Amino acid sequence: MSKKERTAIQPTREENYAEWYQQVIRAADLAENSEVRGCMVIKPWGYAIWENIQKTLNEMFRETGHRNAYFPIFIPKSYFEKEAEHVEGFAKECAVVTHSKLEEDGKGGLKPAGELTEAYIVRPTSETIIGASFAKWVNSYRDLPLLINQWANVVRWEMRTRLFLRTTEFLWQEGHTVHETSEEAMEETLQMLDVYASFAQDFLAIPVIKGEKTEGEKFPGAVNTYSIEAMMQDKKALQSGTSHFLGQNFATASGIRFQNREGEFQHAWTTSWGVSTRLIGALIMAHSDDDGLVLPPKIAPSHIAIVPIHRDETEREAVMAMAEKIEKSFKNTRFEGVRVYTELDNRDLTSSERNWYWIKKGIPLRIEIGPRDVASNSVMIARRDLGPREKQSVAMDDVVDYCLKTLSEIQSNILERALKFRQDNTVKIDTKEDFYSFFTPKNTELPEIHGGFVLSHWCGCPDCEEKIKDDLKVTIRCIPFDAEEEDGKCINCGAQSKRRVVFAKSY
Repeated sequence: MSKKERTAIQPTREENYAEWYQQVIRAADLAENSEVRGCMVIKPWGYAIWENIQKTLNEMFRETGHRNAYFPIFIPKSYFEKEAEHVEGFAKECAVVTHSKLEEDGKGGLKPAGELTEAYIVRPTSETIIGASFAKWVNSYRDLPLLINQWANVVRWEMRTRLFLRTTEFLWQEGHTVHETSEEAMEETLQMLDVYASFAQDFLAIPVIKGEKTEGEKFPGAVNTYSIEAMMQDKKALQSGTSHFLGQNFATASGIRFQNREGEFQHAWTTSWGVSTRLIGALIMAHSDDDGLVLPPKIAPSHIAIVPIHRDETEREAVMAMAEKIEKSFKNTRFEGVRVYTELDNRDLTSSERNWYWIKKGIPLRIEIGPRDVASNSVMIARRDLGPREKQSVAMDDVVDYCLKTLSEIQSNILERALKFRQDNTVKIDTKEDFYSFFTPKNTELPEIHGGFVLSHWCGCPDCEEKIKDDLKVTIRCIPFDAEEEDGKCINCGAQSKRRVVFAKSY
């Protein structure tokens, strides 16, 4: 039997990446499709990952001076209409509430009743409704900066949905800030992009490229949009966080004015920034393998599965005593500031079934304890990042130190592996012929598989950007901050260019 046939996830990544992704979610019991089309039910293991994302980012937001608040899910239609570019950008995705109640239709069913004098938009993003509150809260330069974050759900009417990556309703955080000057607002915009990049690398173990979006890819109504871009294992890009410099556009639309230091009234400068449950999709696609989910320890809901193995009551007593002793030994332990959580799994299943349950859920470490281990006063420990079948014998007295050290090693190893994968699949291309060949599928049975990220020159013309997008479904992911100045020619039209941008297919 071949290795492929022994994998827990079928099909494998190589055989059908899109279906593999869905099967990893199912095997790890992260989420499922809801009865409401396009929506998802996030199950406990998946939601625990989201809670860890929330907890970590909340601490990072607080360290940068932000505080949490909550605003209505319903936004009057007139608010959207105040900022023309904003409403145009979101119009096709809006869910609209037009009635306030239901009544019997005389045929045994119900019909909408109580038509509203003004329709409400179900929150696709909150710049306008939050702006209405900010207009009341800000009166003087002494009220600034105003640094607010909201954790909420969002509704965007998607036609093609995929769990975590693109659903009609999803969870996110959205930061909204108000500033006295343009310089302070821009500093905030870039600071929060740095926060996202640090979080992605240090906790999700996902290396990202920071850069500015092109005019065609920026947030509707923003002056500038910046993003972090990550490479998934199918070599597509995933936009993993955005930060927007809104200038005075939304402040003017919402009437956010303050009395400046000279006693004159002026419009403020605002920003917004956000990440969503899409990050869970990024975790799955960046790290998981053909046996299931692989989780960086810093974001995992639990870190160690303790799997006792026994055949009869005599063996059970000794094995469970050792298992419980190990479980207690991890109480209040931490690695790199993260509290360690264990799972003692003594369910009425075979040891193989229990082991594979935790392998597919991506738990970083598994400790197996059987009668022989009790006799030798040692245990067998398996690292998820090295595959399910590699195990290390560890003396009982060394278990805690070994596990804490190894959790840190796993975190680093997963990041290094993702970084190497991105480096190996990023190339510079200087001719249009090579560029088109690179993004043209070589295998018609796997049309989405291509080479990865391309660093090529672009003249800055929207027509060239749109031509490539129409021909290849390839977009400019960002103009990287670290791009060196160099003379070159646009990959499409041949016009002069001063630096390279990142081209890729994307989610």
